[in-house]
Amino acid sequence: MTTTAPARTDLYPTRGVGEVTTPRQDPVVWSPPGTPGPVDAAGLAGLERDGFLTVDQLIRPDEVSLYRDELDRLITDPAVRDDDRSIIEPKSRDVRSVFEVHKLSEIFAGLVRDERVVGRARQILGSDVYVHQSRINVKPGFGASGFYWHSDFETWHAEDGLPNMRTVSVSIALTENYDTNGGLMIMPGSHKTFLGCAGETPKDNYKQSLKMQDAGTPSDEALTGFAEQHGIKLFTGKAGAATWFDCNCMHGSGDNITPFPRSNVFIVFNSVENTAVEPFAAPAPRPSFIGSRDFTPVR
Repeated sequence: MTTTAPARTDLYPTRGVGEVTTPRQDPVVWSPPGTPGPVDAAGLAGLERDGFLTVDQLIRPDEVSLYRDELDRLITDPAVRDDDRSIIEPKSRDVRSVFEVHKLSEIFAGLVRDERVVGRARQILGSDVYVHQSRINVKPGFGASGFYWHSDFETWHAEDGLPNMRTVSVSIALTENYDTNGGLMIMPGSHKTFLGCAGETPKDNYKQSLKMQDAGTPSDEALTGFAEQHGIKLFTGKAGAATWFDCNCMHGSGDNITPFPRSNVFIVFNSVENTAVEPFAAPAPRPSFIGSRDFTPVR
């Protein structure tokens, strides 16, 4: 006797023949109202409304120096540079990103476990959390390339197999973010609509997409409509500031052609109740250093 496995539900179809929009099917803030935590009620309301919240100084200046020194050590270490977890700029050959830094560095592992960081993630997602992805992004001056407009969840759903929007990211500035050196831009409120992109996912798409995104990139027409509806917010701030943002925010950043570097540490927390399954629109999952299959809660 042959049995057929029940078809799984895909709440957010993407990578089909054409673009398709789907209203968000999940909460933004998963904790019940009044749940204690480091984010106050106004901050949670702003996250619900806009898809992001900012902290002017999440880490102290002395801590910034510690993490900056560790970033510099990692990107100048030949063994790290040659590791698959390092992404190299196509033109300059400089290090663009280093993934899984919480496993490469005990210093960054400590930051992940810091209650100022993981405590906010638990409060927002309403459960224990694990690290779906961590990386340092390095944007040295004079030509470091940006990250084109995208929703992280579109990729994490299509290529990593995250079923629901129960994932939140934090970007912690390790250098000053000016309005000119390629800072983060988000379309406020865009997290309420999922934009399923057109086109199939090529095999081993991550090898190209981490340098220059193609699959999972919205059309100019869709981006124009989103921008007209939601506007664009550019984030600036001192080193030590942080921006928390929902997994489905439409966001990106420009090139840095100034002399002033822009570097940050980026941590993605996912709920332990939203662990990855098989990809929804890709031949195989991406490597675990990009989309973790280790669901051990952060302690």
